[in-house]
Amino acid sequence: MTENLDSTDWAILDELQRDGRIAFTELARRVNLSASATTERVRRLEATEVITGYRAQVHLERTGYAVLAVVRLKYPGNRHEPLRRLLGERLEILECLRTTGDDCYVLKVAATSMAHLEEIVDALAEFGSTTTSLVLSRTLPARGPQEPRANTRAAL
Repeated sequence: MTENLDSTDWAILDELQRDGRIAFTELARRVNLSASATTERVRRLEATEVITGYRAQVHLERTGYAVLAVVRLKYPGNRHEPLRRLLGERLEILECLRTTGDDCYVLKVAATSMAHLEEIVDALAEFGSTTTSLVLSRTLPARGPQEPRANTRAAL
């Protein structure tokens, strides 16, 4: 279910997406509310699952994961539980999206070496055909949603 978010809610979400560790007093200052009103809004956003969690962004290369790849998987069949088990076991698979089109899944994979990536791709290939693309750089790092512009729907 979609929640009705006002511009203050979006401002809070914007600040929290930039810094999930920001103090409520500083967050309140940035969104022009009292600390108690800000805390109440954040708790409501959490309770309605608009905010689903907080996490650290980790620099992959500095933690030994020098290779980042996107793996597309064509999965023939409809028994997806074995793949879901593998996803739970292979923590190098950072993200998995089920998609439409030629590929059934698109996975973001971090590996310590090319040999490590090959091992992961081989494990995925047991489920169907794979296509692997190496990531050369991140032109746009992952980001969360922003408040829609007023004319966004009209432009579509």
